[in-house]
Amino acid sequence: MSQPRHSADPVDERTARKVAEEARETEWRSPSFGKQLFLGDFRLDLVHPHPRPDDEARRRGEDFLARLTEFCATKVDPVLIERESRIPDDVVAGLRSLGALGMKVPERHGGLGLSQLYYGRALMVVGSVSPALGALLSAHQSIGVPQPVKMFGTPEQKDTWLPRCAREISAFLLTEPDVGSDPARLRATAVPDGDSYVLNGVKLWTTNGVVADLVVVMARVPKSDGHRGGISAFIVDMASPGITVENRNAFMGLRGIENGVTRLHDVRVPAANLIGEEGAGLKIALTTLNTGRLSLPAICAAGAKWAARIAREWCGERVQWGRPVGEHEAVSRKIAFIAATAYALEAMLDLSGQLADDERNDIRIEAALAKLWSSEMACRVADELVQLRGGRGYETAESLAARGERGVPAEQLLRDLRINRIFEGSTEIMHLLIAREAVDAHLAAAGGVIDPGASPGERARAAAKAGGFYARWLPTLVTGPGLRPGSYGEFGPLARHLRYVERASRKLARSIFYAAGRWQGGLEYRQGFLGRMVDIGAELYAMSAVCVRAHADASPDGPVTGAGRGGTGPAAAPGESAPLLADAFCRQARVRVEELFEGLWRNTDAMDVRLARAVLDGRFAWVEEGVLDPSIPGPWIAPSDPGPSGKGTVHRTMG
Repeated sequence: MSQPRHSADPVDERTARKVAEEARETEWRSPSFGKQLFLGDFRLDLVHPHPRPDDEARRRGEDFLARLTEFCATKVDPVLIERESRIPDDVVAGLRSLGALGMKVPERHGGLGLSQLYYGRALMVVGSVSPALGALLSAHQSIGVPQPVKMFGTPEQKDTWLPRCAREISAFLLTEPDVGSDPARLRATAVPDGDSYVLNGVKLWTTNGVVADLVVVMARVPKSDGHRGGISAFIVDMASPGITVENRNAFMGLRGIENGVTRLHDVRVPAANLIGEEGAGLKIALTTLNTGRLSLPAICAAGAKWAARIAREWCGERVQWGRPVGEHEAVSRKIAFIAATAYALEAMLDLSGQLADDERNDIRIEAALAKLWSSEMACRVADELVQLRGGRGYETAESLAARGERGVPAEQLLRDLRINRIFEGSTEIMHLLIAREAVDAHLAAAGGVIDPGASPGERARAAAKAGGFYARWLPTLVTGPGLRPGSYGEFGPLARHLRYVERASRKLARSIFYAAGRWQGGLEYRQGFLGRMVDIGAELYAMSAVCVRAHADASPDGPVTGAGRGGTGPAAAPGESAPLLADAFCRQARVRVEELFEGLWRNTDAMDVRLARAVLDGRFAWVEEGVLDPSIPGPWIAPSDPGPSGKGTVHRTMG
């Protein structure tokens, strides 16, 4: 049975792209490690020596982490949250009293004023106990009311709303039932009416929306006399008349998340609640996400670090064929992958967070790469943990405990982490967003050449401009420090990996140049190529972060943060062991990078596109026959035909 085809959307592709492009932050006011990496310019000086928090930020952060860790260890029951699909009120109250709702709110407005680095580490602690708790706190502070008000609010708005954000829960309302990553189709409206706006619309998947006190709503203001119009951001008090939460959504993971469908019907919002200007809503959202996306890598790092512990304990205790399973090569490879990737996830998180705190670099690419890479790799880690645990990995923690075994929630970890590949920009959308930034220099130089709407004169001028850019840039891709054996010698055995990153960066830039010349304006439709290109950049950023982190961990100054360090045994300070783990990670990453480079030019992308179109046209609908479709309402049994069992026969088959 084929599904009905959707009718054409009134927003055409050109309009949708124009809306998205206008929301981009087009200027690069500060250096960017990620941007230069895609240009073949390995700027190690932007991330090394590893930036560190100042003494006051460290003291404040470590003090809070100690209190938060004790609270989570003694007051939070993750089994209860999973069983009842709800975070208990006393847990939320406890987090509020600790100041956890105001981690990112400045002290002068009643918050803790934590740095991004320690905010991320706090989310790691909370996320290791319950990812649903991590989602509650991050949805409130990373993309909810506090961050956009801090960045774009007026002094009056900050004085009004930030103190409330330090003690109340907020949410971000952008997605609609038919609007995901394509903002041009946004339907919610905000109609000016005197000194107010009247909001109408339906918002889907509003994390925290069921329990939020305050929300940021993205709605379209009609263009009229005195109003520039466009998608705009509004602060809305959920106590306002006309707001209803119509459903609390349930998901495969994050069982305690308060996510729902929110309807706004003639909700009157004071004009003073408009953040920024009319039409600036998407730019506000994207700029907020430049650092807001770093909350997801924190949850991913938490899951991977916990998985590393479980893998070590289980594979050292479980005996098969006369020796611990961890000693068998097939299992050893998985343990090595989990441990090395856990270290890399933490390294990428901390480096990105400290870069954000220093405010010396433009980290929009680094934050996006961290979100993309972390969400993908953490899911691989969780899947490997389930495999290592075997049947006990697939069995729920509650079932394990009921029969007297340790209740290890390995399958829950896999379910909980899966959403991060979708949250705040799916992997596919992240590939396109990062690719757009990565090829920005090419489009700036050659945009007029490949623009189908450009006149012959405009193309000629653009060609001259592009020729000047490439004449200066291409020679820099021929040679570099990566070809000199003594380069990066201070890193010891890790220097070879940094030389590889430098060489691979130039190779990646040459590949982008070749692709731009080959496909020109069609490059944006080569999403397979763009995705692999971005994935190479992500692996190179991860390798850089790991080498820089290992160098810092082994230095006389010690680890970048003090959380979880010191002592003896498994929790001892990294010291000289950090470079060993970093070396293992880089070796694994280099294998992945080489496969991605090979896939740039040897792949089945074109065939897959043709096949997909044929599938959508129904030419292969016969493949679907012979099975049942449980999404179609029953009855599943036809009582008129008792069948051989005497109980009736199933009559709703596909095809």
